[in-house]
Amino acid sequence: MGPLLLPLLDSKTIRIDPPVEPVPSNLGTEAIVAMAVLAVFLAALFLLPRLWHRLRPAAREVEEDWLLIDGSNVMHWQDNTPSLETVRKVVDQVRRLGYVPGVVFDANAGWKLFGRYLHDQEFAKMLGVEARQVLVVAKGTQADPFLLQTAREFGARIVTNDRFRDWAEAHPEVQAPGFLIRGSAGESGISLRGLGPAKPRERR
Repeated sequence: MGPLLLPLLDSKTIRIDPPVEPVPSNLGTEAIVAMAVLAVFLAALFLLPRLWHRLRPAAREVEEDWLLIDGSNVMHWQDNTPSLETVRKVVDQVRRLGYVPGVVFDANAGWKLFGRYLHDQEFAKMLGVEARQVLVVAKGTQADPFLLQTAREFGARIVTNDRFRDWAEAHPEVQAPGFLIRGSAGESGISLRGLGPAKPRERR
């Protein structure tokens, strides 16, 4: 808004400047922001020791000791008849010994057991384990290389009566004593030869 000019009788004018509007101050907002930053800093300073004590046990927790189960082999252990119950008993035995069981099935395992295809989640639910602990390989793919490669990556052993002769060259560990854990299933229960309780391992 510009100055207002008022004419007088003698042809002179009086200049009236508009009132100067006060410039809004940011001091109030800046003070609030500063107080908020200070509050966050003090809260963090107070909570960090508690947070550290909560995280320290997690940093010391034992590493999972995996034991892989050749599901398509194990399901034939009792009377050479496919049975998921046999696999479930082996899974339970492995858990009782302190291992994390991982089960690998051929794509046709569901057909042999129930006359239809079963995916990972369905098998996991039937076995009472997490979905991450079961793998059904793709149709037309053998489970053996998945078992062997996963065992190598996890530093795990395999529960199976298969000798993996066709894969011995690429995976010489199959000939190492104790790498392949053989077993049987009968009326007396599950026998896993040479498998003792898992030993706690510190996380690195």
